[in-house]
Amino acid sequence: MRRKLLERVSRLVVKLGTGVLTDSRKQPDFLQLVQLVAQLAEQRRAGREVVLVSSGAVGAGMGVLGLARRPAKLDQLQACAAIGQSRLMALYGDLFEKFGLHVAQVLLTHADLADHYRHLNARNALLTLLDRGVVPIINENDVVSVEELKFGDNDRLSALVAALLPADLLVILTSVEGVVAHYGQPNAHVLPTIERLDPEIVRWATGTTSPTAVGGMITKIEAARIAMRSGLPLVIASGRKRDVLARILAGEEEGTLFRPSPAKLQSRKRWIAFFHHPRGSLFVDDGASRALREQGRSLLLPGVTRCEGDFDAGEVVGICDPDGREFARGLAAFGADPIRARTLPNPEVVHRDNLVLL
Repeated sequence: MRRKLLERVSRLVVKLGTGVLTDSRKQPDFLQLVQLVAQLAEQRRAGREVVLVSSGAVGAGMGVLGLARRPAKLDQLQACAAIGQSRLMALYGDLFEKFGLHVAQVLLTHADLADHYRHLNARNALLTLLDRGVVPIINENDVVSVEELKFGDNDRLSALVAALLPADLLVILTSVEGVVAHYGQPNAHVLPTIERLDPEIVRWATGTTSPTAVGGMITKIEAARIAMRSGLPLVIASGRKRDVLARILAGEEEGTLFRPSPAKLQSRKRWIAFFHHPRGSLFVDDGASRALREQGRSLLLPGVTRCEGDFDAGEVVGICDPDGREFARGLAAFGADPIRARTLPNPEVVHRDNLVLL
């Protein structure tokens, strides 16, 4: 099954975490960078387009400033990112050049991917770089982004980049072998394949204790949600193995493979589903929930039981069932005030073409 799923990968997104890029002194681990770049260059020589999403800037900056732990203050994080990003790119540029490859730095914020025009512009820029044989190296623009530094992580960013292009495969290389079931118990083992993210899988995900990193396995599970629903396979594996990418792409049982959903979302539906922070929520009754989930209907005003948030027409809202679980997102046809007042010129609150099930 793995071989069949991965045999035709031509566009590859690889995310490298801070834990596999820096050493115990919080400095970039040069020998580790050498072997990782060699693996990426090998895939490029094999004819695959390669996009790298790289963490490590804040960690590298911490080493320069002599900080033992990730700063809590925003200005200190921004200083670390500004110092570390330039050092990291200089290293990448030198290492890829030894394999005859050029790199390009691409710094993104959430706003770049949420705005539709900027979203398409970012995609076109990346595709042009790939067409010219360049390896884009992507990171969040931590020096100017606020919310992403506080909550965000490059696991989610890598999934969004993979959905943006779209890629044929996303690989997240980290400091663990994959998703471990029964961690810390005698029967602990790496799960070779995950077909759906049921509650038990989510419970096995834990946060990180690394002083330089953010998120841990929890954020990787969230990245898996995006990739799987977008119709993209994802593999989480150890970045400390020197042949890990070759093994993964050969279909060998390496790390944890998340199988994609059979139905691949169209690009516009991916943009609605994953590239926004919803500006509000619409709660619906059981009848509306079934109509949306099972019949592909539009959301009509009679099925809306509650409206929360402050949003305008055309903004993304979450759609929640009677138990409060968000199961869909869509572009609201009207703003929050007229929906709450139930004074709409027509009852169609979210058209089915502007709605996506999560």
